Amino acid sequence: MAVEEFLAQHRTDVLDEAFERLSRTSAAHYEHSGEEFTRERLAELLDVVVSALQDRRLEPVTRYADSVAEQRFKAGFGIAEVQTALNVMEETIWRRVVAEVPADGLADALGLVGTVLGYIKDVLARRYVSLASQRHVPSLDLTPLFSGVER
Repeated sequence: MAVEEFLAQHRTDVLDEAFERLSRTSAAHYEHSGEEFTRERLAELLDVVVSALQDRRLEPVTRYADSVAEQRFKAGFGIAEVQTALNVMEETIWRRVVAEVPADGLADALGLVGTVLGYIKDVLARRYVSLASQRHVPSLDLTPLFSGVER
């Protein structure tokens, strides 16, 4: 079974586990946004991953990641929170794939999933930093790490 079929078949379980794992992190904006919002965002992410795996195309993934970066940035989410949600989804997928996909298909499955999620993280981070560089954002202020720098 292809990894995209596996993920589609186990969609509900993957989403439930990802939500539970994200709920145990310090992603305050997701917590404040509520369960419905968070579950919907995780479902969108999983659907984008599955679609990219089915189509073997990353153009829609680029649009998704850019859009998420813009939405979360405007809503005041820190980049760490958004990356935490992505990492939680990736860890959840990896745990399920490793536990249930036969060994002869494991390397391909993990490689495909890692490629898509890594690409999402990269595009999202670059877009987020681009947005943040246009105005002062306290979460990106690194001056406290260096002495002799005026604020």
